[in-house]
Amino acid sequence: MRGFVLAYATFIGASVGSFLNVCITRWPEKLSVVRPRSRCPRCERGIAWYDNVPVVSWLVLRGRCRGCSLPISPLYPAVELTTALIWLASAYWFGATFLGLRVAVFATLLLGVAVTDLRTYTIPDGFTVTGLLFLLVASFVGLFVDAQYPFVGPFAAILGACTGAGAIAIVGWLGEAALKREAMGFGDVTLMAFIGAAIGPELSLLTVFVGATLGAVAFIVIVMPLAKLRKREMPQVPFGVFLAPAALVTLLYGRRLIDLYLEYLARA
Repeated sequence: MRGFVLAYATFIGASVGSFLNVCITRWPEKLSVVRPRSRCPRCERGIAWYDNVPVVSWLVLRGRCRGCSLPISPLYPAVELTTALIWLASAYWFGATFLGLRVAVFATLLLGVAVTDLRTYTIPDGFTVTGLLFLLVASFVGLFVDAQYPFVGPFAAILGACTGAGAIAIVGWLGEAALKREAMGFGDVTLMAFIGAAIGPELSLLTVFVGATLGAVAFIVIVMPLAKLRKREMPQVPFGVFLAPAALVTLLYGRRLIDLYLEYLARA
């Protein structure tokens, strides 16, 4: 029975990942994710169902359009595979429960945010506002079905959304003052509201700290050397790429990280 649950979760995750690709591609362009059907951008051939099987179809087609052989980005199967693994891991650790569903949806939306922000430097409301509403409703439902942890209850979810949005807005203002240009967009604010609704006010601040640390390290180690090597202006760093993994780590291990830090201070 457990094997069936894990296999089914993997299948659902891969299917969700296929739809996530549609959202990643269309939402930044303000396009509907329902219509029209997916098609090749060159030959405009509609993608048949047998060419749209997650991961498998890309491998069978060898990463090319069936009609015109236009290369298909490996990002598509990568997103599908990653989403499948997210749902598999959620089912493995939390079982076929509402809590497992919440973890899977939360991580999936964070993946969508990270990939979209990396590609387009935008964070569509389709991910963040939808996620915020889902988490607020789920915080109430969680009171009656199974354990809330690692998510927070309704009051902490509302307070966390406000705290997360406020904290990242302050970071943005400080960054703008230091850099003399816009440091982050409103998408980062709605992203932190979404994250805060999952983890509450205290861990929201930890997420901002962890995300900022990851972003600073990436900027110093990767972005600055490449910009100097290519003799180009320093590019904007998509902060959502770092907030997303920071949020997932904080959800699952945030309390433990705080405890370890307090133990370290006690020994110092």
